[in-house]
Amino acid sequence: MKVGIVGLPNAGKSTLFNALAQAGAESAEYPFTTVEPNVAVVPVPDSRLEQVADVLGIARRVPEHLEVVDIAGLVRGAHQGEGLGNRFLGHIRDVDAIVHVVRAFEHPQVAHPHGAVDPADDLETVEAELLLADLETAQRRLEAATKAARSGDKQALADRELWERTIAGLEAGRAAPPEADLLTSKPVLVVANVGEGEAVPAALEGRAAVAVCARDEAELGELDPAEAAGMRAELGIAEGALQQVVREAYRLLGLITFFTAVGGTEVRARSLPQGQTALDAAGRVHTDMQRGFVRAEVIPWTELIEAGSFAAARDAGRLRIEGRDYVVADGDVVTIKFTPPAS
Repeated sequence: MKVGIVGLPNAGKSTLFNALAQAGAESAEYPFTTVEPNVAVVPVPDSRLEQVADVLGIARRVPEHLEVVDIAGLVRGAHQGEGLGNRFLGHIRDVDAIVHVVRAFEHPQVAHPHGAVDPADDLETVEAELLLADLETAQRRLEAATKAARSGDKQALADRELWERTIAGLEAGRAAPPEADLLTSKPVLVVANVGEGEAVPAALEGRAAVAVCARDEAELGELDPAEAAGMRAELGIAEGALQQVVREAYRLLGLITFFTAVGGTEVRARSLPQGQTALDAAGRVHTDMQRGFVRAEVIPWTELIEAGSFAAARDAGRLRIEGRDYVVADGDVVTIKFTPPAS
């Protein structure tokens, strides 16, 4: 999973990136500090992984990972190349979801590009730039599809209908449909960068949004885990920025997590789109397992913890045998049985 952090200059994007990744991305109180995007691959926190590994007595634990891209600030007119716009719009095209950082804190030494802190206006500014960029793209694709459709080609006719429908929606201020695969097609999580102890501003309510004090989170990220946990408790921060962003990103993208215990040597967490099957899960582990799929042994992680081992779960009849069409549930521990390919 790959998410891109966007927002206006000085919204706190790189500070949030540091909080998520502890990667030391440069941040400063002037626009366009980030020219080339910073990229970090961070582990997805999931306490279930540790519990499954502990009960199985396996030392090696491999979490799922999230790729985070810190994209430089957009400004009004970015779709026409204002600021450093066109380069950054290109970076956004490559991500699965957008994390939109909106400034909701006051600070006399941190200039706001529009002169005043207004979270709703900032959100609208960036969304308008993405929408206008999509409109230009859709108009070019409609022109190409219209030319191709003159031959009567069915795919070209379908493409023309898609781009006509997409343009009508964009012109009315609506996001592009998922099948258009444009910037506004991507799910968006709004991160309100607030002052210490503040909540999501009322102007952002009704959106998929979380409140994070990015500066506090970045400082906490420099502490060892135990010290950071104690400091969070003192500050009344129930959950860290990474946990909040990952949880909401999974929800927006419709992802679940299943676990595998490969050969008794490692326990690994793997993401999977909700509604996919044991056959799809096999493909997430290895293509050979998908091609040679025979069956899956499945147990919910809570039942495995209660049983204490695979052997005890099997003896108690809790370890189920499922076929390729079984829909994997969040938290399932899955063992794929397959026929290896001929050498």
